[in-house]
Amino acid sequence: MELGINFFDTANVYSDGTSEEILGRFVRDEANRDELVIATKVHGRMRADANGAGLSRKAILTEIDASLRRLQMDYVDLYQIHRWDSQTPIEETLEALHDVIKAGKARYIGASSMYSWQFAKALYLADLNGWTRFVSMQNHYNLLYREEEREMMKLCEAEGIGVIPWSPLARGRLTRPWETEPTSRAESDEFGKTLYRTMEDADRKVVERVAELSVARGVPMAQLALAWMLGKPFVSAPIVGASKPHHLEDAATALSVTLSPDEIVSLEELYVPHPVLGFS
Repeated sequence: MELGINFFDTANVYSDGTSEEILGRFVRDEANRDELVIATKVHGRMRADANGAGLSRKAILTEIDASLRRLQMDYVDLYQIHRWDSQTPIEETLEALHDVIKAGKARYIGASSMYSWQFAKALYLADLNGWTRFVSMQNHYNLLYREEEREMMKLCEAEGIGVIPWSPLARGRLTRPWETEPTSRAESDEFGKTLYRTMEDADRKVVERVAELSVARGVPMAQLALAWMLGKPFVSAPIVGASKPHHLEDAATALSVTLSPDEIVSLEELYVPHPVLGFS
């Protein structure tokens, strides 16, 4: 907050609800709730029973109340579906989310990683039925994974959807030279390994280019990677995950870093198409 950050994103499944509890205690004790934008998510498994995951009406109405209890809040500003639920009709999900809004338990609704046709269908059905439509898309996007530029980003621009990408630093891979010893977080990050183990040769070249520009500009790699993303007109704000205080300082400083057109070309030209990842 001292850096001017007012948007905090969490989810019910993060550390089995503990993330929401910690954020809730902090906001209660240290912040003015009305000055903050609090976001959380629903979809992931919270219990072993049949209704302990997914986007059914029962799951959504149960999980929003559980999240609010953990957060110690009356409402969240942004309630997001964490993934697409192929087992539940999207109409059921949208109507339940609309009821969450009408009950005053959320101010807006958002979505996360999915195919563009799925998001377009959801927006169309919301408009058709007079339900609350999604206002944001939290998708997987960074210098190592740019497949969202094919359709999703253009759809969001056309529909006025805010884009808040997750993993803007590729789980730390864009913050250090390729040959650097991996951090303990990287070693234990099984989900991250599924995202960045398929195209390592191509990814290495991009990371090395970021490192070269970092030396030439005297700017940390993390700031360059974030500055590149912040320069995209369709990006509202990246979701930055920090494990040390200086990570937040780097992120905020990136707002003052401007890349030239030639530098942007240099960072982008080595990218090659990747398999679609991060939707499950």
